[in-house]
Amino acid sequence: MRICSYMLANGEASFGLYADGAIKDAGQAFRARYPDIRAVLTAGALPALREAAAGGEALDPKAVRMLPPITNPDKILCIGLNYMTHIRETGRDKPTKPTIFTRYPSSVIGDGQELIRPKVSDWFDFEGELAFVIGKRGRAIPASRAMEHVAGYSCFNDGSIRDFQRHTSQFWAGKNFDATGSMGPWLVTSDELPDITAQTMTTRLNGEVMQHAAISDLAFDIPTQIEYLSTVTELLPGDIVATGTPSGVGLFREPKLFMKPGDRIEVEISGIGTLVNPVVDEA
Repeated sequence: MRICSYMLANGEASFGLYADGAIKDAGQAFRARYPDIRAVLTAGALPALREAAAGGEALDPKAVRMLPPITNPDKILCIGLNYMTHIRETGRDKPTKPTIFTRYPSSVIGDGQELIRPKVSDWFDFEGELAFVIGKRGRAIPASRAMEHVAGYSCFNDGSIRDFQRHTSQFWAGKNFDATGSMGPWLVTSDELPDITAQTMTTRLNGEVMQHAAISDLAFDIPTQIEYLSTVTELLPGDIVATGTPSGVGLFREPKLFMKPGDRIEVEISGIGTLVNPVVDEA
């Protein structure tokens, strides 16, 4: 299933399933029971969502405003320095433990929506990433059972304000400006991608390839990430984990290359789709 969240023309938030170029809406009756995808995952109601959408209204994707698939996660956890190619381009050694930082939901927009370069910086960098979403809650999850807790996968752009990221050793300031990151266009359920490491990711800026990597290049694979994260905090349905970016980011290019108004950034992952966002300046 390809699960998407969106805003209808009347301003009402909804969700449904994407297939064959159309969205099948879950419908008001279903949303009365499960108001969002997080609620669907918490209740283990994906089969019910499939059934509701099968008879739902067909919508043109161009007629809705796409939202991140999970609009209200309890937490967004991001893994830094997690592709070997990116670790090498930064000149660092492979970390002995995953490098973790957090993003706020207000910093993440949906497919087709405008990424905003803030007034205070022109160091607005792209980071194409694979994100996964937790489907079953758990604490202290062993790596051997970790994939049982994954609901599905999505494309993610961990847009970064690099000069603010460098203000201190903590990444928070550069990662949480409003509307600087994105996720989408939908959540592909894990049953459709039984081996996510067989997929590849490509980031394009104005049609030119900036990043390209196999998901198998992750320094800490998804089971290891889940084991580590769940040691610290209980993972809940709807939690998002952005798994890191490969080499090719703008900061480490010569000359540096950052996103600017008028640009178009794409993150494509095989088996999932393409997340596309235009870039504008803060009003």
